[in-house]
Amino acid sequence: MDRMFKLPLGALLLLSCALNASAHGGAEHAQVEVPADADWATRHMAEEHHISGYDATTFFNMHDYDSTGLWTTVDIRRTYGLEDPSSASISETKKQMVVQTILDMFDINKDGSITLAEFLQKDSENVKLPDFGMGPGHHGDDEYEYEIHHWEKYHSGDDVKEEDLNHPEDIAHFKMHEEKEAAQEEWERLELRGVVEKNIPQKYRRN
Repeated sequence: MDRMFKLPLGALLLLSCALNASAHGGAEHAQVEVPADADWATRHMAEEHHISGYDATTFFNMHDYDSTGLWTTVDIRRTYGLEDPSSASISETKKQMVVQTILDMFDINKDGSITLAEFLQKDSENVKLPDFGMGPGHHGDDEYEYEIHHWEKYHSGDDVKEEDLNHPEDIAHFKMHEEKEAAQEEWERLELRGVVEKNIPQKYRRN
C-alpha cells in the first residue's frame, strides 16, 4: 500500500514512545508461541498478555478486574472478550450461555460468582476454561489491542520509520487518533464561546 498520511499529534507521541522503548531493549512483551492443542486459557495468556508461564492464581487475579476476589458475570464476559467491539456479531443469548457455562463449571456453591478458592479447587481437578470458538478474548482498550496484536508483531524493531506504518491497521488506528483530536479541538473551540448550544436539550432552546 502506497497511501501516505500525516500522523496526528497523539499518534506521533505513541510512535515516539514505541521507538524509544525499542531503542532501550525492545518491546515490553515478546510474541509467545503455543502448541496447536493448547487449552483456551494458555492461548489467551499468550495472545492477549504475551505470557507463557503462569499459574491458576495469577490467571484468576489478572482477570479479577476490580480486585474484589470474585469473578462476577462482568469479569467472565470481559475475559472472554464479550464486551469488545469484535464480539458485536455474537448474540446476547450466546454471550449469556458462555457466562452460565463458566458458572456451572466453577461456581461450586452456586451463589452466582466464582471465588479464587473455587477456581483453584476446580483447577486442581483439571477443570479448564473452555474454548467457545469466539476468539482469544480481547479485553484491552484500543491502544493495548493495537500494540499487542499489531505493533509488536510488525513494528517492534529498532528501525521503525513513519513511512513503515502503512498497514490497514496502522491507518485505521491513527485515523481514530486524528478524529479524537479533532473532536477535542472542536469541543475546546466551542467552550471558548461559552455555552455549547448543541448540548442544551431541545426543549430549552429558543426556536
